[in-house]
Amino acid sequence: MSAPREPFFPADRSIRADGAPLQIRHLGLVDYRESWELQAELAKQRAAGEIGDQVLILEHPSVYTAGKRTQPSDRPTNGQPVVDVDRGGRITWHGEGQLVAYPIIKLADPVDVVDYVRRLEEALIAAVRGVGVDKAGRIDGRSGVWVPASDTRRDRKIAALGIRITRGVTMHGLALNCSNTLEFYEHIVACGIDDADVTTLSLELGREVTVAEMTTPLLDALDAALAGRLKVADHTFAEAPDPTKIPGVPAPQG
Repeated sequence: MSAPREPFFPADRSIRADGAPLQIRHLGLVDYRESWELQAELAKQRAAGEIGDQVLILEHPSVYTAGKRTQPSDRPTNGQPVVDVDRGGRITWHGEGQLVAYPIIKLADPVDVVDYVRRLEEALIAAVRGVGVDKAGRIDGRSGVWVPASDTRRDRKIAALGIRITRGVTMHGLALNCSNTLEFYEHIVACGIDDADVTTLSLELGREVTVAEMTTPLLDALDAALAGRLKVADHTFAEAPDPTKIPGVPAPQG
């Protein structure tokens, strides 16, 4: 997902339309559909100027969610249901032990989707490196945050992104694997990628890393990245095909 141009805003400028502090809402364990409905309502209110920028922090009970680019071959082989959702990307899994953040933020005009995604990634990289996974970075052509291959282990994704922007307001967001199981990834082609793996902070560090431990570091880094205090840097260590670009399939709109 290389930027085709320079960002619309200088690296030290906020990408948010509003400079007021982010409102953080810690929601605990929330059903996916319930959180999706809440996001839609909050995004509508934010677009109308009825509320300020918010970040929802939560975990989901075990669930597969399929973005707009999901292919039939991506879907689970274990008979588990899938929620088809209006974000970008392909299929993924959410579950307990995974830190999920949904920013409901009005972006400054002109809206810069690439810069927004890059800033989310930068926040995740800062948080992941800060806890000890110091080689985490980007793979050019693929969103999210990755740990590079080592010894007999392939490149592996430690955090995933999937967003939607409507009327300049963001929905959906990011998921950081802290201490969750990886069992459910074995039954899908996660994010449409079959030449790499998935990992967690706990696996990488050899100790339990909880959602509670990572919440404040991630929120601090997210706030700094959106505000421009944490500048997007080049943390790319590899390149690979973009799984969202499927030959013969036009890109989705909206």
